[in-house]
Amino acid sequence: MPVPVPRQRALPAADSGRARTVPHGDGPPAVRAPHAEATVEKDDRDTAPATGSPLTLLLIEDDPGGSPIVPELLDSSGRPVRIRTARNLTEAARLLTDDVHCILLDLALPAPGRSAGADDELVVLQQVLELAPRHAVLALTASGDAERGARAVRVGAQDYLVRDELDGRLLSRAIRYAVERKRSDTAERRLAEGRLRAQENRRLERGLLPTPLLDGSTLRFSSRYRPGRSRALLGGDFYDAVRTPDGTVHAMIGDVCGHGPDEAALGVELRIAWRALTLAGLCGDELLSTLQQVLEHERSDEEIFATLCTVDIAPDGRRAGLCLAGHPSPLVIAPGRPARLLPYDNNGPALGLLPGARWPRMQVELGAQWSLMLYTDGLIEGRVGEGGERLGQDGMVELVRRQLARGLRGEDLLREAVNEVRGLNGGELTDDVAVVLLDREP
Repeated sequence: MPVPVPRQRALPAADSGRARTVPHGDGPPAVRAPHAEATVEKDDRDTAPATGSPLTLLLIEDDPGGSPIVPELLDSSGRPVRIRTARNLTEAARLLTDDVHCILLDLALPAPGRSAGADDELVVLQQVLELAPRHAVLALTASGDAERGARAVRVGAQDYLVRDELDGRLLSRAIRYAVERKRSDTAERRLAEGRLRAQENRRLERGLLPTPLLDGSTLRFSSRYRPGRSRALLGGDFYDAVRTPDGTVHAMIGDVCGHGPDEAALGVELRIAWRALTLAGLCGDELLSTLQQVLEHERSDEEIFATLCTVDIAPDGRRAGLCLAGHPSPLVIAPGRPARLLPYDNNGPALGLLPGARWPRMQVELGAQWSLMLYTDGLIEGRVGEGGERLGQDGMVELVRRQLARGLRGEDLLREAVNEVRGLNGGELTDDVAVVLLDREP
């Protein structure tokens, strides 16, 4: 039987599972009105109190005699703490709405199916924690039973209080502490879960980035990749390069429209499909037609499309076949000549736009020494200055020429080119950027 605290004052206006009479010195009793019965559907939202909102306490205790155990409570701003009372877990579940901030559980409450006074081994506390995983919980124990209170904290309660030592100031402070500790624990748990997800995503994305298969080739491969999504390693842009047994080096770069993990996943699927089809001997229009079938089958929306640029460099390295599917033309760098774009007159449509489309393969001469730069439109769609003008392909060509004049080549050329584009944009680019550079030296 709970022991009343001497000189208890009237509880503030509160909700309860039953009407209760609370002594108020020598004056008339104050009656607490029953809470309107309503079923509230619980969810996983954070139940920490909003700043400035009054605290609400749910008291769960079995007190057939109606003797009160909770004195008048005030929050940190001096406002009365709202109190609801439940005699069992059934009533508690009904009263546990989202505006409840803390639960005060009498550990003397018998577990369902057990007689009063039986040792429930904190079964009731465990059930309350399962019922209210986002709420702060205070355990109330009898005098001389501090060990049980300590075990309650180990099980999951934020703190425990001794019934005989209970007063308004102590309980008010304990409630505020429990609410803040629960909020801190929840934030720490979410932060740890977020870090774990980020680590798993980084491992997954790093594993999905391509490793070019160029064993036996004399070409030098360089790449630069910057996803548009914050803190991501992988975006909707994709690239790859492989060497087939006949000595031909195949390279490609592509861009799935849109941003986000779904587009990144589709880009990975297209890259893997391209590699498999290329190693199986497909090239040109046949290869792109098959990739379009893959895209149409795997995309989540019929409006999703992908641009693609593929090149196949002959074993002697002096010429290449070029196919463009709605993609910007590569840039070629050769000694004694300014950097220039390869022809793009026969540019076919992006993959996924036109059923039965065709993609002609153009033959281009490269010469004995050259560098071939493939890129996505994230590199050319950045802003230039405050007027909102785009860099464009012409601006990119001039930018690369300046970098070449400084003597930059390979990885250094790609890094400085991307950095200058970002600088001209006035900050981070919003679109994914992928750049691939193939170099042939005599």
